Amino acid sequence: MGKKFDMATEKPSQMDKEHMLQLRGISIAPYMQLGTQLIGKARFAGGNMFRHQIDTLGILIDYGYIDSVLLKASCIHDVVEDIPGFDQNLIRNADEEGEEVLKLVLEVTKRPGQLKNDYLREVLTNASHKAKLLKCADRISNMISLGFVTSAEFIERYCDETEYFIFPIALEVDFNMYQELINLVMSRRAYLEQSGYFDRKKDE
Repeated sequence: MGKKFDMATEKPSQMDKEHMLQLRGISIAPYMQLGTQLIGKARFAGGNMFRHQIDTLGILIDYGYIDSVLLKASCIHDVVEDIPGFDQNLIRNADEEGEEVLKLVLEVTKRPGQLKNDYLREVLTNASHKAKLLKCADRISNMISLGFVTSAEFIERYCDETEYFIFPIALEVDFNMYQELINLVMSRRAYLEQSGYFDRKKDE
């Protein structure tokens, strides 16, 4: 699946000096500044959407990704979707990579009125390698946040969605991300089982 011509994103096995210097040379601050516009956007699990952007950035670095466009996009991957009337030129003009960053952000942005399943199916079948990595890191952050969600129905739906759409994406781009997502889904389903949610569903 995905674009066959799309080359894999570089992923060093460890943060050695060469890659530390490469990371030091990436100017993320202009994108973090744009991302702070999400501070007022509350999340269902608590916190706000800006923290989620930074969490997604941290997950990518944790997995060894230091591609500048990917990391910059992670800091603002929700701004177009979650800020009404957001001026995309702010990304385009942020620095010399702004155009590439905007293109990547738009790949992971659900269009107004687009059904969630249609959006995820589009990422699965048509998105670039970087967009799929970004989506996986985004979903890992979201799945971790499910530990603070009390709606069993929401947790079940999110787990189902992750298994059906995100597992295949992660299996394609990063097996370690795939394994973490499996463990996160298993832990959330175990919680639903222990809470008696599935028993209650049977009785309905």
